[in-house]
Amino acid sequence: MASSSSPSSSEVSERRGIPGASFVSDVQTYLTQSGLDVTSSLAFLQERLQQYKVVEMKLLAQQRELQTKIPDIEKCLDIVATLQAKKGTGEELIADFEVSEGIYSRARIEESDSVCLWLGANVMLEYTSEEASALLQKNLDNAKASLEVLIADLQFLRDQVTITQVTIARVYNWDVHQRRSKQVSATSVKDS
Repeated sequence: MASSSSPSSSEVSERRGIPGASFVSDVQTYLTQSGLDVTSSLAFLQERLQQYKVVEMKLLAQQRELQTKIPDIEKCLDIVATLQAKKGTGEELIADFEVSEGIYSRARIEESDSVCLWLGANVMLEYTSEEASALLQKNLDNAKASLEVLIADLQFLRDQVTITQVTIARVYNWDVHQRRSKQVSATSVKDS
């Protein structure tokens, strides 16, 4: 195969397992270098486009999950901060909490040095207020960093989808132009 630094395609990169798409400026050179005919090339590009769409759906699901997780972590951090602020004042904290969907109960929370955090998978651990605050802050920072990376991945993916769609259009239009040229030349030969 020819080197990837040909003038017909821009630099192809990869981001976290997402293959980069190359912009095709010269379709004839692209087809020659890839060793594919127009139909095979269009099928390959369509398959790649579908792969991008599947990855995009997965990334969007992860983004939605993180966007719901971050407010929950922030709410937990606020609650731990409130408990820490009330510590030492001697007054009880009265809170309404959700028992079940749409069912709430009122509780009096006495001064305590520990907090229980629900970790998921039916696991709950008891932490000191300081440890809980540090753990929640770490989880919040990790979730925000993951969301930033995810947003960058989605932008990269959208760029690859656009490049692939443009390449499909260019290959298809080139093929239509080649067919018309052959048809015109065949018609002019018959007329002569």
